Amino acid sequence: MFRNILIKSDNTIGLNYLLNNGFKGKIDLVYIDPPYATGGNFTITNGRATTISNSKNGNIAYADKLKGSDFIDFLKERLVIIRELMSEQGSIYLHIDYKIGHYVKVMMDEVFGMENFRNDITRIKCNPKNFERVGFGNIKDLILLYTKTQTPIWHEPRKKYSIKDLETLFPKKDKQGRRYTTVPIHAPGETENGKSNQPFKGILPPEGRHWRTDVVTLQQWDENGLIEWSSNGNPRKIIFADEREGMRMQDIWEFKDPQYPDYPTEKNAEMLDLIIKTSSNENSIVLDCFCGSGTTLKSAQIHNRKWIGIDQSNLAIEVTKKKIDNIQGDLFMRNAEYEFIDLN
Repeated sequence: MFRNILIKSDNTIGLNYLLNNGFKGKIDLVYIDPPYATGGNFTITNGRATTISNSKNGNIAYADKLKGSDFIDFLKERLVIIRELMSEQGSIYLHIDYKIGHYVKVMMDEVFGMENFRNDITRIKCNPKNFERVGFGNIKDLILLYTKTQTPIWHEPRKKYSIKDLETLFPKKDKQGRRYTTVPIHAPGETENGKSNQPFKGILPPEGRHWRTDVVTLQQWDENGLIEWSSNGNPRKIIFADEREGMRMQDIWEFKDPQYPDYPTEKNAEMLDLIIKTSSNENSIVLDCFCGSGTTLKSAQIHNRKWIGIDQSNLAIEVTKKKIDNIQGDLFMRNAEYEFIDLN
């Protein structure tokens, strides 16, 4: 029976441990937030984490000393092993900043293949900054999403409509007050012999276009009151707001980080919830080999995934254990049980 695992070690040691102990091809989702090649130290002072590098006070949580090509080599060594650990339906989300991220992408194209690149996600991380600098204020970082193959786990992510979204996207109301919009029932391209090029109510699709579905379905829509006819006799399909699951997530996310984190560079928990629900199944194994404060592991636990975390920092392990141990189980969520392995 699988037990969640928290490993204290350099992550190359930890990853090779997993590779040699039956985890090759078993990991469905990897999220990592590695150092950003800043050249500084991140510290914790009296229980409060600094969110900037080169802090002069406190206990060092981790040192971010590698820069440039040394950092790229450091990351590539780990990603090569990670790819071996990933299942054929696996995905990896790598969180990085704008200064080094584009170099990381070129390297990831080599490791995972350009054809498996999915997204360069822009993540709004904080409120606007008003201090002077040569350059525009930076409120974002990026997340590079790759899959191992062309058939990854994918649960379509949606976000709820805001009141403004509803007013903009569904500007009409029916007699019952239900918000709706209309869309064309034809699409580009002609079909010569198919059922989508036949007359509907005596009307043919416009030249160079075809009906989006067969005429029988169009007639059923019309009978059910789902076709709106314009004053000049143009039919359009009615789409009700309350029948939609929400807006499809785009590649610009606003998930601001905690103002008072337990660990330096701790990430937004709701963002990890989204990633885990989108790219893993229940009982999938989720890996974070730069686990820091354990936010990824907590989210995996809450959403009934299995998890493996690796970090070499004593402070990271301490904060992670506290976060995981404080998860309260209920009827639908099992308590967090895990094996702690010290490979140092």
